[in-house]
Amino acid sequence: MKKKAFITGINGQDGSYLSSYLIDKGYKVYGMVRRNSINEHQTTRLDILNKKIDLSYGDLLDESSLESKIKKIKPNEIYNLAAQSHVKVSFEIPQFTVKTNSIGVLNILEAFRKYSPNSKFYQASSSEMFGISVDKDNFQRETTNLSPNSPYGCSKVFSFYLTKFYRRAYKLFIANGILFNHESPFRGTNFVTNKIVKTAVAIKLGLEKKLVLGNLDAYRDWGHSKDYVIAMHKILTHKVPDDFVIASGKTYSVRQFCEKTFKKLGMNYKKYVVQHKKYFRPGEVPFLKGDASKARKILKWKPKYTIDTLIEEMIDSWVKTLSKNK
Repeated sequence: MKKKAFITGINGQDGSYLSSYLIDKGYKVYGMVRRNSINEHQTTRLDILNKKIDLSYGDLLDESSLESKIKKIKPNEIYNLAAQSHVKVSFEIPQFTVKTNSIGVLNILEAFRKYSPNSKFYQASSSEMFGISVDKDNFQRETTNLSPNSPYGCSKVFSFYLTKFYRRAYKLFIANGILFNHESPFRGTNFVTNKIVKTAVAIKLGLEKKLVLGNLDAYRDWGHSKDYVIAMHKILTHKVPDDFVIASGKTYSVRQFCEKTFKKLGMNYKKYVVQHKKYFRPGEVPFLKGDASKARKILKWKPKYTIDTLIEEMIDSWVKTLSKNK
């Protein structure tokens, strides 16, 4: 009998790649999407897989829909990827962010506990939980103090500790993936990496003139979503529930990401990138660099992509898409 996986936020970047990965492994995949959740890339991705995925509408804040789905499906694995995941947007809609990312997690944990306690549960945690905290060697790892610096980061800390409590109190198989930034051609264009690549390609094709950004000196540890969804599956199929940092172990500034992207297109970013105060956050996380030693040792996980191969794949995708508009 096929294993069954239930994925919330399946139409997001990670949900799209994870569903494809699990289908290739022989899983029957069930997905929950919010009715107003639309993205120019992800919907196309799911259209390709649509006949192989059992999709239904639902919301983390709708307890009855979560309960009915989990009760009916009785999945072997639950991947909770749904969230309000944009850090800057969390400053603009803090109440919705906290409700979705905190109370929403409580709702799905309760549905899981009541109706399918033998399932394995994966919670998508985030490097934003570390915030302004970093160890002396300039890495963040599973033991690093949590000091979030945004409503999004705070909401993720709550859900992180909530899942750990449910694991301990109810003896449930619950694991957290503390994922650092991971991108792909399926990333929403309101996220800085895909905004940079899309606009740079548009400038190269004569469709845009400038790229407007905020803080160029924030450092992030960037990987590819394809590598990171493999880590999710490894985390959940490990023999015991545990929490793992997933990261490349290398960090680059937004400025360096711009420089690399424009250089690959034969341009100098300094001629096209301008900063505007509206894109700066009230609270900034200056530096993120993850130590995934635990995942490498225990899960035998290792990323295949580098920042350069990631950018090149994103450029190729946008060249194909935007060339049609010329």
